[in-house]
Amino acid sequence: MIDIRPFAGLGHADHGWLDARHHFSFAGYHDPARMGWGAIRVWNDDIIAAQSGFPPHSHADMEIVTFVRSGAITHQDSLGNTGSTGAGDVQVMSAGTGITHAEYNLEAEPTTLFQIWIMPDHRGEQPSWGQREFPKADRSGKWVTLAASEANGESSVLPIRADASVLAARLNAGETLDYSADPARHLYLVAPTGRITINGRLANPRDGIAVTGETRLEIRAEDDAELVLVDAR
Repeated sequence: MIDIRPFAGLGHADHGWLDARHHFSFAGYHDPARMGWGAIRVWNDDIIAAQSGFPPHSHADMEIVTFVRSGAITHQDSLGNTGSTGAGDVQVMSAGTGITHAEYNLEAEPTTLFQIWIMPDHRGEQPSWGQREFPKADRSGKWVTLAASEANGESSVLPIRADASVLAARLNAGETLDYSADPARHLYLVAPTGRITINGRLANPRDGIAVTGETRLEIRAEDDAELVLVDAR
């Protein structure tokens, strides 16, 4: 099954400083048919105005992956962690027993990002935060794993405490890229830029593509495109 969810039909909230699209039910947007996708609970497509952001707030028992598309986001939390994550790079927060954090766009231009929440395999773990740079050139024409279960043991990958992987790729117009899938798992794919065709079906930039029951995905870039994929239980 491949379900393409047009960007225009996603949940929408415009707070002035934050223009957010919700792929799944979140905050004031509720759709009982879109409460999540497997272990993926939230996928927000956020535009954060310059010199604004999220004031301190708390989370618990959630793996929160932030993929920055343009600009930068600056993180501060109750564990004493601070850091700025720029375009193409990723930060991961394992909320565990509880963590308070703030995220600000301190830049002179809007920041755009995907914030993805994945339900952890176990509750009550110690909270943590980390970030890593992922050069865009490294994912040209191929998948690069950005975050994945700690069991994978790869130092080049940000660890999350969930049976899931977050991957990205970049394709030039006309290029194709395959992905071998377990039909029992839940995949969610978004191309933040560029039109793509997935197993012969066209999706526009920022559409959500929910996949399950498939063993192979063939993705063709109709334009220069970037891909972000979550493969979850």
